[in-house]
Amino acid sequence: MKEKQSSQQETDKTAKRKLEHIKICLEENVQSTMNNGFERISFKSSEKPGINPEKTDIVVSFLGRKFNAPIFIEAITGGAPGTEKINKNLATAGQKLGIGMAVGSQRAMLENPEIGYTYQVRDAAPDIFLLANIGIAQVLQYSPEQIESLVKAIKADGLAVHFNISQEMAQKEGDKDFSGIYEALARLCFRAKFPVIAKEVGFGMTGDMAKQLENSGVAAIDVAGAGGTDWRKIELLRSNEIDENYSSEGIPTALSLEQCLNSVKIPVISSGGIRTATDIAKSLAMGAALAGMALPLLKPATVSAGEVVKKLKEYILGLKKIMAGLGAENIKELGKVILEEEIKR
Repeated sequence: MKEKQSSQQETDKTAKRKLEHIKICLEENVQSTMNNGFERISFKSSEKPGINPEKTDIVVSFLGRKFNAPIFIEAITGGAPGTEKINKNLATAGQKLGIGMAVGSQRAMLENPEIGYTYQVRDAAPDIFLLANIGIAQVLQYSPEQIESLVKAIKADGLAVHFNISQEMAQKEGDKDFSGIYEALARLCFRAKFPVIAKEVGFGMTGDMAKQLENSGVAAIDVAGAGGTDWRKIELLRSNEIDENYSSEGIPTALSLEQCLNSVKIPVISSGGIRTATDIAKSLAMGAALAGMALPLLKPATVSAGEVVKKLKEYILGLKKIMAGLGAENIKELGKVILEEEIKR
């Protein structure tokens, strides 16, 4: 009986934390004090004449799956009553536009399978590329079979493993021991019959880290660099331990993307402070497979799937216009556009 009560208490704590995260993201300034780094990169003027934006082709392939636009809906939530609405709206939008998404961390589902309904989106999006999601701390704590069950339970196509070490260190109830993470990840990747994607949560990855992850068997990397949502800041806001002198940490997304692209051969997703169509275009021109975003879609997702579609279409149209102005008829051509870089190394 005591074990059951303890398990329920942990589940309740996790659900409460999930709802607090959403509330803070909607009501507080959770933006990093750092820039994403793309302001240091510019396109050289194109010698090719502009083309009609409607004639640009932005279809891409990611891990063998077709995306109608090179955009990925990053993990936002799940695991607490009410969060299913957000996931369903995101998934419905993804289905309509032909792009993929990840659900939020399924740690709550490991602790209490009954909360699994908050992650179920296949009825709304039967065709999208869908990622399950779990933290590297849980990969250390649970068996590969238990982690795999999360993917099967929501009929996902793969698994995102998020490396949120800086967030956990700032979180009072967070995990603090991450010894053996690459070995644990390698065991999971070796067993898995689906792609495993390693992602940061807003602090960025170095090229060396990306290479270790590739060697561990991951199929792709999501850099999730600094310049967007600051999860360390969110945890400090939760515990009322932040002041006006707070300064964000991490590797700017553009720099992290550059390092990772130069270090691995597997696909790399650019995310972390992707706030404009220009950020997306620069990411793709640098070589990113996709550009991911979360916070810009949160508020629309609390309203309706239609609002999420509307927001995403703004980015898509903006990307098409940028490509048209550069004379790039497709994403491959965009990758040939010369960039001028001023990234601090």
